[in-house]
Amino acid sequence: MIPLVSGSLEEDEDARSLAVLRAHGYRVKDIQSLARNQQAFAVRIPESTCQIAPGASFQAISMDLGHGSFTNAFTLRIALEQVRTTAISRTDGFHLRDLVGTDGAFAAVSGSFSFISDDPYYQPTEPCLDFCCRNGAVMSLPTISKPAFLVHHGQATIGMLKAAGTLSVQGQAFRWIGSKEPRPLGRHDPAVLTVFGAANCRVRYTDDPRTGFVRDVDAATNITPPDSAAVDAVVSWIPHDGHRVTAVHPGGGADLFAGNFVLRAGRARAAHLRVGATVEITQIGALDVRALGSGLSIGPSVAVAAAGRCRGYDQCLGTDPFRDTRYARTLIALHGRELRFQVLDGAPLSKTFRGVTPAETAELCAREGLDPRHVYHLDGGASSKVAFTSGDRAEVAGSMHYLRWPRSSREPFHWQGLDGRVLRSAFTISTGRPEGTK
Repeated sequence: MIPLVSGSLEEDEDARSLAVLRAHGYRVKDIQSLARNQQAFAVRIPESTCQIAPGASFQAISMDLGHGSFTNAFTLRIALEQVRTTAISRTDGFHLRDLVGTDGAFAAVSGSFSFISDDPYYQPTEPCLDFCCRNGAVMSLPTISKPAFLVHHGQATIGMLKAAGTLSVQGQAFRWIGSKEPRPLGRHDPAVLTVFGAANCRVRYTDDPRTGFVRDVDAATNITPPDSAAVDAVVSWIPHDGHRVTAVHPGGGADLFAGNFVLRAGRARAAHLRVGATVEITQIGALDVRALGSGLSIGPSVAVAAAGRCRGYDQCLGTDPFRDTRYARTLIALHGRELRFQVLDGAPLSKTFRGVTPAETAELCAREGLDPRHVYHLDGGASSKVAFTSGDRAEVAGSMHYLRWPRSSREPFHWQGLDGRVLRSAFTISTGRPEGTK
């Protein structure tokens, strides 16, 4: 049981939080009331633009949505010829502003979709959903074709990443395909391995009187589907040793969270899938993975989301973030040799400042001269945040309403607007030219 924090300590923490909020221009009367009403964050920001480093600028502007509603937009523009942009991820998580000021990073933006649950005891080995490349090593494979941000041959690119490729198990070459990929009826190829992972999970929502809802996953049903003709091999990343098979499940039933991903083979082709076998990923789509520096699967384009064609993004997130509702959103776009990140901010428990719908996002992009077909979603909601250096300190923008939920019935809410949500992935912008440039 978590011990009860004394009332005086709670009051001291709330008083410090209130002082910080008021210094930022938010007239919040009571921290605990923010769990029910966040209208205090509905403050239109004045337009401003600043150069935060050579090749990088930050803009803040309020955008009207009609009928008294608005969003505050925070935009980072990055000249790829002058600075380095990297997709980073960690299984233990981090706060965004902690990335700024380390390893030459002067700015950071919240990353792509990762697993989120309120159950600390049942979490996936690899929380990044679908494709993840970390420090030049592929950590997880995509279960379905999605757009992806890649640093390939030292160059940042964005494009559709096909959930298929090649790999070897103990030196034996195989083709693989994502488990969510559509396949013609009766055209299953037993020579091709099927990839499952954390993106196959189903997050469920349960009503909660204090927080509104609680998210979790039923461990008993969070397994690969049973198939008497199949053998499932759990593949885990072993530091300094690469990927290895760490468990084998004849007939299916492998825990989706047990390793970095699961490979399914027909029994006739499963001889190499034994515990301890090495697994080497060689190709994803048309990409040779040896040229990958970092990368993440990202969300659908703004145009696709506005049209409601977002297959593959709902069950593993619990609720579809691209439904027709206002929601804080984070966007990424590659426009020529300029990479653009944008947070469209909002507080869900406010009346006039809840974020933007997918259709409104498309309208705002078009208003700024961007083609919605080539602007993509990153993780939104309470994850939407930008951090950057200003003088000798880190500034943050977005998600200032964020509260850490109570861990017990007697614990209060904690305001964490400066830190924001614990993230599993992010994008850092650093000094120095990109790899592979002269």
